[in-house]
Amino acid sequence: MRRDIINKIYKDLFKVVMPISFQYLMMSLVSASDAFMLGFLDKDSLSSVSLATQIAFVYSLFFGAFIGGCTVIAAQYWGKGDKDTVREVLAVAMRYTLLIGLIFTVATFVVPTYIMRIFTTDPVLIEGGAKYLRMVSLSYIIGGFAQVYFGILKVCDRAGLSSLIGSLSVILNIILNACLIFGLSIFPKMGIEGAALATVIARIFESAFVIILVAMGKCVSLDIKKMLLPTICSKTLHKDYIKYTTPVLLNQLGWGGGVTMYSVIMGRLGSDAVAANSIASIVRSMVASFCWGISSGVGIVLGQMLGKNELDAAKKAGGSFVRFSIWVGIGSGLVILALTPLIMRFVNLGEVAHHYLFVMMLYAAYYIIGNSLNSTIIAGIFPAGGDTKFGMYCDIITLWVVVVPMGMIAAFVLKLPVLAVAFILTLDEFVKIPAVYKHYVKYKWVKNITREV
Repeated sequence: MRRDIINKIYKDLFKVVMPISFQYLMMSLVSASDAFMLGFLDKDSLSSVSLATQIAFVYSLFFGAFIGGCTVIAAQYWGKGDKDTVREVLAVAMRYTLLIGLIFTVATFVVPTYIMRIFTTDPVLIEGGAKYLRMVSLSYIIGGFAQVYFGILKVCDRAGLSSLIGSLSVILNIILNACLIFGLSIFPKMGIEGAALATVIARIFESAFVIILVAMGKCVSLDIKKMLLPTICSKTLHKDYIKYTTPVLLNQLGWGGGVTMYSVIMGRLGSDAVAANSIASIVRSMVASFCWGISSGVGIVLGQMLGKNELDAAKKAGGSFVRFSIWVGIGSGLVILALTPLIMRFVNLGEVAHHYLFVMMLYAAYYIIGNSLNSTIIAGIFPAGGDTKFGMYCDIITLWVVVVPMGMIAAFVLKLPVLAVAFILTLDEFVKIPAVYKHYVKYKWVKNITREV
């Protein structure tokens, strides 16, 4: 591939990647601010909210799948120049996202205590987490609306607007965290519930901003009739949406369920393990923001190329992106190592949790290399051409047949030390690399999936 073509492809990639990465980073900062501020209250507050936010993670698996399916189709139709079909895909994705958001909102408001019992048997953590869940419940359905639009903005070459809204929301959330957790100025001191209320207000802000942008014509509008009445949508398009979304959803649930099981396992190893794992995960997520941005950007750029029938160019670009993702992973691991002394100095944990955190940060430094490679290929390259099934099989088998059973046996049967269990739970990214690369070189993802709708 000629140097000028490569330069253009990477220019297009980074136009998408940088805003998305920045948005992921800002979202991670909310979790970091929650952990940092609640850590000043006490270790139990930090641990209970860490477990309670696993519900938001589970919800993100659903809307992530619905948005992922939307992106798979919309990116190719946008590359083809068919904006009407993109608008219809938006309506379909919004329908499913809001329906699931409503279910999560009702469940966390009505039975938060029972939900917390899934993650821990500690009555203090259950009580604190239940307070958080009831207060934060409204954020699920409101946040789902904004997240679908964030996805469509990226597809429609408006990633900068998506990043702007998300970043302003994060700033608002962090400010409100401080005010409502500690009762600064005129605000009441609400502790755990203050962190939850700050999240709800931030989600309302995002949705209001999105509505303003749509009214200004900055993004495709939502066809409310097609969202509410499936019978008036194109049956062919809906069938395609279900075809490409279902494997993504099963993949998300299989992978996310496995990751949630990590929290369940760690949650039963004591509050020291939970607190250390929470902080290590937050740092890893913040550093991984660039990796995830690349994954999303690669999917959009390759999808648009495939929608234009630039199949050979997309194939060559995919190889370049794979090599690039490895270097990004190595660089990200070095960043985590560089941050470790600083984090160890400022976190407010007991001696045992402090030791756990140091070792878990070392685990995070190598874990992110595999995560960068796999996320680029599985969540970026494969879905760009409609190849969404392989990721489902790969993640479900890796987690549920290998890593989760090994972790549970290590923790509850062999009763290995906490750090040994934590190490086992970091193996999933490396277990699947051989299968992922073998499937990649079959090039089943090099395909134009658009139709005349």
